[in-house]
Amino acid sequence: MSNAVRNLEPRPLWNHFADLNAVPRPSKKEERVIKFIVDFGKGLGLPTSVDATGNVIIKKPASKGMENKPVVLLQSHLDMVHQKNADTKFDFDKEGIRMVVKGDWVEAEGTTLGADNGIGVASIMTILASNDIPHPPIEALFTIDEETGLTGAKGLEGGLLHAKYMLNLDTEDDQELTIGCAGGIDVTGTGDYMQEPVPIGMAAFRLGVKGLTGGHSGVDIHLGPGQCQQARKPAFVGWRFAI
Repeated sequence: MSNAVRNLEPRPLWNHFADLNAVPRPSKKEERVIKFIVDFGKGLGLPTSVDATGNVIIKKPASKGMENKPVVLLQSHLDMVHQKNADTKFDFDKEGIRMVVKGDWVEAEGTTLGADNGIGVASIMTILASNDIPHPPIEALFTIDEETGLTGAKGLEGGLLHAKYMLNLDTEDDQELTIGCAGGIDVTGTGDYMQEPVPIGMAAFRLGVKGLTGGHSGVDIHLGPGQCQQARKPAFVGWRFAI
């Protein structure tokens, strides 16, 4: 990874992001990143726990003079979408993301960047590690398996958190705060089909299409395959391809 990433400002944020991206963390294979976050919290001397689902909770006492402020919950998810270009040799189970700085952008070499939601995780890590940011009591919640069904959030045990306010650091919109609540539903469809032998004289071909504009599948998918016109975003925004 280019040291240029670690030299970006604010350095604490980008260094935590670089540390996180050095840990393989595809959805449903979060064991290593769970340990990484647990070691991080314990290394700071903060109360750190893992619930039965695999979500990590780190609690930080309030700054002096802010002990009576309401508890604030900061939440981000640990997993990332693991996709790569067809001509890129990369093992998401063993390798950390190879990041580079190109102008005003931070990119990955032939793979997804993991900024969704790694930049949110890094932001929370920065606050937890800071000694000069005044803050109320903080509960940091790092959930797992967001990308493939929100199973970490759905499996969160009750009674572990006591915050009055929650900030979810996972969004596609810059300089905006969304006040509300979102839900989701999983649908599984099944069907039967009959296989037939390939007729004599027929041939199979694999058609590859690349170089199209990508976009976040949860936001731009209605624009149609290969037509996702993504708006220009800051360097830390990562994309899932909807092609």
